[in-house]
Amino acid sequence: MASVLVLVEHANGAPRKVTLELLTAARELGEPAAVVVGAPGTATALADKLGEYGAVTVYGAESDDVDGFLVAPKAEVLAALIGSVSPAAVLIASTPEGKEVAARVAMRTGSGLLTDAVGVDADGVATQNIFGGAVIVRSRVRRGTPVIALRPNSIAASPAPASPSVEAVPVELSGAARGAKVLERVVEAKGSRPALTDASIVISGGRGLGGADNFALVEKLADTLGGAVGASRAATDAGWYPHQNQVGQTGVTVSPQLYIAVGISGAIQHRAGMQTSKTIVAVNKDPEAPIFELADFGVVGDLFNVVPQLTEDLINRKG
Repeated sequence: MASVLVLVEHANGAPRKVTLELLTAARELGEPAAVVVGAPGTATALADKLGEYGAVTVYGAESDDVDGFLVAPKAEVLAALIGSVSPAAVLIASTPEGKEVAARVAMRTGSGLLTDAVGVDADGVATQNIFGGAVIVRSRVRRGTPVIALRPNSIAASPAPASPSVEAVPVELSGAARGAKVLERVVEAKGSRPALTDASIVISGGRGLGGADNFALVEKLADTLGGAVGASRAATDAGWYPHQNQVGQTGVTVSPQLYIAVGISGAIQHRAGMQTSKTIVAVNKDPEAPIFELADFGVVGDLFNVVPQLTEDLINRKG
């Protein structure tokens, strides 16, 4: 069985959730092989968790200075592995950095590239949602090694325990890869809320809130439930909430256990980013709002009455 290379995204000594999703997808195409680029010892530290989700081989491309440069080293490592192991495909997270790595790998190897895929089947056919999710496209790479960038939260990660072997691969950075050097890294200050992409509960606010100050209602409900805060594109474009919290086709894709949409009409663009949520609850005063077509539970009413009452009731139930 041919291997499928998965570029590992990791932080704080653990693989990111999207990496576990990629390993799950890779099992449809062949034998998952995780590629870890980082400082010496990183691959060994991650091996057990990667093996838990099906990685049969962990390639460690480790160097003391590899993190001191931008995306080019990752692209060079993957391109070299494609030449040496001839994988069935390469899977990368469809994040801003991941898409740049994928494009560089495709160019270096003369391969076809598919980005923003939401699924891939055993025949190597990738599914993409385009035009805000209004059209579903199925595509296959016709030249070289398929390089596929999958959107985070598009596939549910499922364990498939394996005992991976860790193999060191040489890191020989070209002059071009060293052309841009990282001079400083600043850790973004985080609040007590979970990350939007990883949260099991997400509360999102939209145009119906009427202004930035009213997002306090959404934040209080989210904090009561231990969830993350999202926003529609209309709300972020209006400057009511940061763009990194935008849920939708051009924002973040989420797939929590519970998604509560507050004052969101449910345009196709927004639905494309949250429609795989396990349970969807909508609060909107317009009974004809499109969000109700997707919701499991709907409340037709004034959010300024409904949300405070819901929050208060939850607080009382917690005692």
